[in-house]
Amino acid sequence: MAFASFLGRVLFASVFILSAYQEFNDYGVDGGSAVKALRPKINAFSHHVDSHVGFQVPEIEIKYLVAGAIALKGLGGILFIFGSTFGAFLLLLHQLIATPILYDFYNYDSEDREFAQLFIKFTQNMALFGALLFFIGMKNSIPRRQPKKKGPKTKTY
Repeated sequence: MAFASFLGRVLFASVFILSAYQEFNDYGVDGGSAVKALRPKINAFSHHVDSHVGFQVPEIEIKYLVAGAIALKGLGGILFIFGSTFGAFLLLLHQLIATPILYDFYNYDSEDREFAQLFIKFTQNMALFGALLFFIGMKNSIPRRQPKKKGPKTKTY
């Protein structure tokens, strides 16, 4: 059972680690293609938040967001493989931030082709989010081993 659990964590984390590796190789000086793809998404998200909530999203250098995403996915994935709840929290944080920005189905009409594609990706990422929550919940529900109390030693004279 321990091997199956380890293999499951490796397969689950491979999604994040391979993604971080690809983005890291493409990063370069300007942040790579991820920055170019993310810029309109960030702008649309900022406009959406500003128009609906009235909160002005601060200006952020997008290449630093991409670097942060690479770090969260890479470090979180590696720690997750070894069963760390901290690694799961890092991946959870990445999913919480990235999913509504990258898969902005709410900016499209339901008849648009982009709506269906983005909504499917959004729900897949929500499933990953749920799996991480499940892992954290299971990890916290398992009682930790208590060291055995040693009884008083009998004195021999």
